[in-house]
Amino acid sequence: MRKKAMTRIIASGLTAVMMTTMLTGCRFGFASDPDDPNEVVKEEPIDTSVDTFAYDSSLNGTSITLLNSKAEIQVALEKMGAEFEKKSGVHVEVMPVTDGDSPYTKVVSMYNSGNPPTLSILDTTDVIALAEEKAADLSDEEWTKEAEGYLTEVNGRVYSFPLCIEGRGLIYNKAVIEEALGREFHPEEITTLDEFTELLDELAAAGIKKPVSLAKEDWSLGAHHLQYIYETYDGTSGGAQEVIEDIKTGKKDLESYDRLSEFLDMFDVLKKYNVAKGDPLGADYDEMAIDLVDGKTAFWFNGNWAWPNLSEAGADNEDEYGFLPYFMNNDPDDFVNQKIQGSPSKQVMLDGQIASEKEQAAAKEFLNWIVYSEIGQQMLVKTCNVIPPFANNPYEPGDPLSRDIYERVQSGEAFNASAIVPNDHWSVLGAAMQKYLADRSDREELTESIEKYWAEQE
Repeated sequence: MRKKAMTRIIASGLTAVMMTTMLTGCRFGFASDPDDPNEVVKEEPIDTSVDTFAYDSSLNGTSITLLNSKAEIQVALEKMGAEFEKKSGVHVEVMPVTDGDSPYTKVVSMYNSGNPPTLSILDTTDVIALAEEKAADLSDEEWTKEAEGYLTEVNGRVYSFPLCIEGRGLIYNKAVIEEALGREFHPEEITTLDEFTELLDELAAAGIKKPVSLAKEDWSLGAHHLQYIYETYDGTSGGAQEVIEDIKTGKKDLESYDRLSEFLDMFDVLKKYNVAKGDPLGADYDEMAIDLVDGKTAFWFNGNWAWPNLSEAGADNEDEYGFLPYFMNNDPDDFVNQKIQGSPSKQVMLDGQIASEKEQAAAKEFLNWIVYSEIGQQMLVKTCNVIPPFANNPYEPGDPLSRDIYERVQSGEAFNASAIVPNDHWSVLGAAMQKYLADRSDREELTESIEKYWAEQE
């Protein structure tokens, strides 16, 4: 549980470098926060002795390109592409989106130059914006049957391949909580905001004075936090879009919208117990991982993508980390107090405008290989370290955060809701949330900022 002091010193020295990577890389992936793509990670071995996948020999020698906006799996995707080429003869060139560039802007510019990627890993918002004009229709692909509930449809058609599931909530360090309280901690027993607040009071009385880490980044505040007001409307993506349209048109009065007031009730609790309460806008993201591992804090609001940060800070796969829901009221039967948000965070779009029939066929084979081959199934989970959205994939994630999300998805303890918002939502309303976090605005001003933002949308 405890981390060596030297690791803290090293991590502090790396802070400036790594923060640049996270801030520039995460801006365009609301659910996915890239870490250093060059980071050396522990990798599970892949068994290549069994391979029953049927390769199309006529595609041998074909080359396709894959634009990657998920920086932390760049090296993993290159390894997957190399293994696929060994088996199929199809070359896969994985092109990273440069730090600071928008994947949407990048792919549009490549279309404008007449040389778009064959496959593009994009956020759902981008796929929806581009699909009907640029993408190939994938509705009849066999793998759609394995991803029921995680498909993104545009006017009833499927134009993208769900790459992974990611979830977010309150990350807890079970050992830290139990050491402080002197008793076993059963996370499932915390079912309301009042119960969570009582737990924080107990931890504060036991010596962890400020047991919560709260990131100040606008992408965290404007996307990961604030989007709960849409996604918890009824726990579905359709419901999220319904309430967004009602807010946009003025049909939904935010001042009386219970999910906004409930969200702020929870956020106020996190603010009160924030370890950086004295200077919330000076909080350091990487330090939060160290604080959680060391026991300075017990909770960190984040997603399963944060495991590399915790691992770097000294956490092990055998340690007991997991998620509590984002408690928003005192009704134990409300799904928001029972379930973790988990949804397909990255989509793969196939070019249907420029790519030749052979290139499209090779790209489809690569996607099918990921879903149906024994090697592809392993590499998606073990090499890329993501949660598979495909029901036929028998492999489970190795780290405790991804395992927790995976198990919740399998048991129905996760709700699948993705709010489709404009690309500047995180930055504009993230800035408004920063003001609220720093007590430079009140609920009324924040509500007005949200209303103004949506009123300006077409």
